[in-house]
Amino acid sequence: MSNILKIQNSKADAIGIMASSLCLIHCIATPFVFITHACVATTCSATPAWWKLIDYTFLIVALIAIYFATKHSIKKWVRITLWLSWTLLAAIILNESLHLIPIPHWFIYIPSLSIVFLHFYNRKYCHCTKDKCCSA
Repeated sequence: MSNILKIQNSKADAIGIMASSLCLIHCIATPFVFITHACVATTCSATPAWWKLIDYTFLIVALIAIYFATKHSIKKWVRITLWLSWTLLAAIILNESLHLIPIPHWFIYIPSLSIVFLHFYNRKYCHCTKDKCCSA
């Protein structure tokens, strides 16, 4: 059981980086997909259900990755910022689905990029090894 936790902890940032990067690519591709869709279909305002499902899939993967990445991260500000970034990302995705407040689409890039960079930083500087530990 201990080995499984070590693998999960060491891979959490890598999974977070990958999931957040794919999420970012998904966000960047969305306008182009709908422009193409508008040329083909007559009702361009409808978002396919499977496309929205991708948003929530990335959100869940990011949640799990951030949970494990922050579990053993030493720097408190990194833990807090990762969770704040995820919360902002979740709020923006929910807002896009429910159409609560008009927010420009590009706002989703802020938490997505933050999560990617924070995972990179956390992976490089904020984990203890047997020999050395990063400073708090």
